[in-house]
Amino acid sequence: MRLALAEAGRALPGGDVPVGAVVLAADGTTVLATGHNEREATGDPTAHAEVLALRRAAAELGEWRLSGCTLVVTLEPCVMCAGALVQSRVDRVVYGTRDEKAGAAGSLWDVVRDRRLNHRPEVIGGVLADDCARLLTDFFRHDR
Repeated sequence: MRLALAEAGRALPGGDVPVGAVVLAADGTTVLATGHNEREATGDPTAHAEVLALRRAAAELGEWRLSGCTLVVTLEPCVMCAGALVQSRVDRVVYGTRDEKAGAAGSLWDVVRDRRLNHRPEVIGGVLADDCARLLTDFFRHDR
């Protein structure tokens, strides 16, 4: 999660909400890819940290199936990102702070564990939640 927090800081110069993501290989330690929000910087509404990290991890592996991989992200994924996590077949999602307004991994919705879907990753929330929340609170207090 500390690597995801550092990645989130990379979003700040572009004016993006500081969310960072890391995709770990099946061994749980090898970093396949990282990403941070780039919506403002690129004008791309899909440029969320999770989506960018998943795309880069798939490119690194040469395959869209990320079976065995773990996505670590500072903020609970939204509906779009939760859908991408299900589609990419990651085994595990680890997130920092809950998103009561748009979270789709247990807060507002629970897309990633919906029994109607063909893949349901394990979800672990609340990892370094205070640090992750503080980064967002500071951003919205000072930068917006």
